[in-house]
Amino acid sequence: MATYVLVHAAAVDSWYWGPLSAELRDRGHDVVAPDLPCDDESAGLAEYADTVVEAIGGRTGLVVVAHSFGGFTGSLVCDRVPVDLLVMLQAQIPAPGESPGEWWGNTGYGAAREEADRRRGVAGGTEEDALSLVLHDTPTDLAAEFVAGHQRRQAPTPFGKPWPLASWPDVPTRFLLAADDRFFPAEFMRGVVAERLGFEPDEMPGDHCPMLGHPKELADRLEAYRTGL
Repeated sequence: MATYVLVHAAAVDSWYWGPLSAELRDRGHDVVAPDLPCDDESAGLAEYADTVVEAIGGRTGLVVVAHSFGGFTGSLVCDRVPVDLLVMLQAQIPAPGESPGEWWGNTGYGAAREEADRRRGVAGGTEEDALSLVLHDTPTDLAAEFVAGHQRRQAPTPFGKPWPLASWPDVPTRFLLAADDRFFPAEFMRGVVAERLGFEPDEMPGDHCPMLGHPKELADRLEAYRTGL
């Protein structure tokens, strides 16, 4: 049995891990999916990592799955407790000394996103709602529930302090890219993964939240990573 530790993105709670958690528990695994202190003005990356480590407790056989902004937290957790595997799920990859606020400019996100939007016929500067931008491949009922009840205010505190590690944690790492994501376009993410982790990402279908739209396939992928160690 493994313990899957699921680290959510900014400005949301852990609810969206529900379908994946059910898949993993049906396969005999433990799942830890804490709510991070997103709306706490005093909480930075260290406190986010503290929350995850506290939720893990004495569990072992850890597989950390970090989604989106959770990449900054999940990688710190790997420096704090023994982790067997880190899976970055359409996640932001920090560089040593880089704050989350700097990540966007350092990676060239703005220009890459503008080009990806242009290719799909969206004019530059157009504001898209969550259903169009990040949940377009999510079942309608789940997308509506997510938007109605599980978005949270995001305090700016963690975006201003640098990611504190001197190098990537010494943990086997995989990157799983959601090929249909409009928020973090696939071509952009491939380049960031190659530059910062030095390997090519794997890809699966899905928008920014494949844990809602493709939980079984995501569980299959995670299990293949885990058993392939």
